[in-house]
Amino acid sequence: MRALRTALVAGSVIAATAALTGAATPAAEVAGARAAAEPKFLAAKDLPPHPTMSWKAGKIVKGLPEDGTFCLGKPSAGKWAAHRDFNTESDTSASQLTIVASDATAARKLAESMEKALKDCAPELVRDTPGSIGGWDDHGKIAVKDGAHAYAVFASHPNSEPSIHAFGVGRSGSTVTVFHWGQMGHLEDVPVTAFKNTTKKAVNSLY
Repeated sequence: MRALRTALVAGSVIAATAALTGAATPAAEVAGARAAAEPKFLAAKDLPPHPTMSWKAGKIVKGLPEDGTFCLGKPSAGKWAAHRDFNTESDTSASQLTIVASDATAARKLAESMEKALKDCAPELVRDTPGSIGGWDDHGKIAVKDGAHAYAVFASHPNSEPSIHAFGVGRSGSTVTVFHWGQMGHLEDVPVTAFKNTTKKAVNSLY
C-alpha cells in the first residue's frame, strides 16, 4: 500500500508539472500572436515616387497625431491606433494613420465618417476662412480587402501657397488605415495612379 501511495503522489506531481507547463505555452503563444497581430505600416519605398528626391520614413508612433490630420481632425482612436510620417527634402510630405476598431461594423462606420469628412473638407475651409479657395476630387474606389476610396482636396488661403492633399481610406476587417499625401500645387498635380497603388499597398500590407 505504501508503495502504491508513493506511486500515486509521484504521478500527481508529474501531472501537475505537465499542467503548469501546458498552461505556460498557450500564454506565450497568445502574447506572440498579439504582437504579430499589430498592423504593419508602409515603408518609404512604397510611396509615390518623387521626381528628384527620396522619401524618408519616421518612426511608428502609437496613438493619434497630436495635432490631428488635415481634414480628418482627430477621429475615434478605437482599441489601438498608430501613425507614421514620411517626408522628402522638398515640400512633399505624407503620413499613414491606422486604427483598430472594436469590430468590423465599427470600422466600417469609422471609414464612412472619414470619407464624409473628406467630402466636407473643402467647403468648410472656404466657409471658415474668408478669401480662401477650395475644391476636391473623388478618384474612386480601389479594389482591395474590404474596400478603399481615394480623394483629393485643394486649398488656397490668402497670402499662402496653394496646396493639394490626397487621401486613401481603406479597411481590412476591423482595421482602418488612411494614407495622406500632400504638397504645394493644384488638383491636377496629384499622381493619381501612383497614389492609388500606394493606398492599395497600405491596406494589403496591414496583416
